[in-house]
Amino acid sequence: MDRTLVILKPDTVQRRLIGTIIARIEKRGLQIAAMRMARATPEQIKNLYSPHEGKHFYDALVRYASSGPVVLMALEGLNAIQVVRAMLGKTFCSEAQPGTIRGDFGLSNRFNLIHASDSPEAAKRELAIFFQPNDFLDYTPCDVQWVYDLSGQEPV
Repeated sequence: MDRTLVILKPDTVQRRLIGTIIARIEKRGLQIAAMRMARATPEQIKNLYSPHEGKHFYDALVRYASSGPVVLMALEGLNAIQVVRAMLGKTFCSEAQPGTIRGDFGLSNRFNLIHASDSPEAAKRELAIFFQPNDFLDYTPCDVQWVYDLSGQEPV
């Protein structure tokens, strides 16, 4: 099972879309391993987006992502990184397909609602910015046998 970071950004919080987006995540079958609401510091956001440092949008991105409360989540599931990224849609909301989170709830190319790790390496690095190892809860949801085919050696 993969673990990935998801951040519901300040525009999601301000627009009261937290429950709607979390419901989509849970309905898809992903498991929340850790979650909390916080105000991310500019330093945390700079660390999160350090691969983009020096790009024309970097300073505005840091200001936006640290401008208000966010919801931080660690999600787990089979191919969780790819599944979450597909659920998000394209980075620019105006280009995101209907049916995706950004396509259904956004129009802005800057205020794009949600962040998710794009690789296992990024997930590991990004999760460590916001969570400590003891923040993650290990549990098995009662519906896991209906989310995955568990009849073999590995979940499918």
